[in-house]
Amino acid sequence: MDVKAASGSVYGTMFRVSTFGESHGKAVGCVIDGVPPRLQISEDEIQLELDRRKPGQSIITTPRKEEDIAEILSGVYNGVTLGSPIAVMVRNKDQRSGDYSEMSVAYRPSHADATYDFKYGIRAVAGGGRSSARETIGRVAAGAVAKKLLKTVSNTEIIAYVNKVRDIGSNVDQSTFTMADVESNIVRCPDQEAAKKMIDAINEVRVRGDSCGGEVTCVVRNCPKGLGTPVFDKLEAELAKAMLSLPATKGFEIGSGFAGSSMLGSEHNDAFYMTPDGQVRTKSNRSGGIQGGISNGEDIVIRIAFKPTSTIGVSQQTVTREGNETELRARGRHDPCVVPRAVPMVESMVAMVLADQLLQHYGQCELLPRDSTVMPDSSIGSQFKHTPSPV
Repeated sequence: MDVKAASGSVYGTMFRVSTFGESHGKAVGCVIDGVPPRLQISEDEIQLELDRRKPGQSIITTPRKEEDIAEILSGVYNGVTLGSPIAVMVRNKDQRSGDYSEMSVAYRPSHADATYDFKYGIRAVAGGGRSSARETIGRVAAGAVAKKLLKTVSNTEIIAYVNKVRDIGSNVDQSTFTMADVESNIVRCPDQEAAKKMIDAINEVRVRGDSCGGEVTCVVRNCPKGLGTPVFDKLEAELAKAMLSLPATKGFEIGSGFAGSSMLGSEHNDAFYMTPDGQVRTKSNRSGGIQGGISNGEDIVIRIAFKPTSTIGVSQQTVTREGNETELRARGRHDPCVVPRAVPMVESMVAMVLADQLLQHYGQCELLPRDSTVMPDSSIGSQFKHTPSPV
């Protein structure tokens, strides 16, 4: 049996990431296989992404205080990848496991407590174990490496932002907003007026001990053409799987999304045209940068819906592990709304998908010249003759 299929903690084929650790364990992290050698990457670059997702950033996030310091254990020498597995670890330091005493016997409504018990017959009660969003530290660390690979090879840029909290939407020009715009406020929405309303809405539910949900939009610029494969492994299918693997996700859209179902074909189709430098482009982008499961070179635009945080300080009806009905008012330190901290998580998973697809594409489609058909036997392999690397 494939280990990936059995464990559920591994993603990818050629850029392959395995995450490990529980929320209140000693450490969390990841092992990344398939990173090409000679890529420059540092702990500081990984730390920059981890700082964007760490707890305790502001009044609208969990008050848990963690430094989340990245330690590269292997696979990198003097800031350059070796081509061997890269292991990254972050030590947990601010656990308060006593907050979970009631939850050791009573299931949190809409949380993974019950289903983990149903499946495994045992669970890490403190912090939710693997179901905690703290697991995403490994994803964000791996995403930092994937981002660096994509930026180096194709100048690809991946930027996400909060486009909605509860019923408060935003107006953002997706072709021009920048990372600085996203990071200009604590809710990570480039629309400053909407951001203020979102922050107020999150604070309102926070003081009541409740929670709320929202949406994150992610835009990929300069994505290479040709990523993704037909039928089962379409690029949008891989992105959907990656996004819906994140904690608290409940919906995924690409391009026109569900709104496209009410349009006519003549309204929805993205007309092609030729640029002055001979490039095939589209006049609109309702496809969201992917057609036939393969990237077309336009911006990839996806949206992800996140539900309200399950662990809340409001009394709720539930049952115990022994099957007795009871009420639970959860304690602990939890985000009143997950979307501000979900932004780097979304970016990281998108980067992991695209890095994996990029390596697969090069392996299958870029070994032989584009202008050749069947090459004579005598010439096949001439391009693979070994040239010693300078030492």
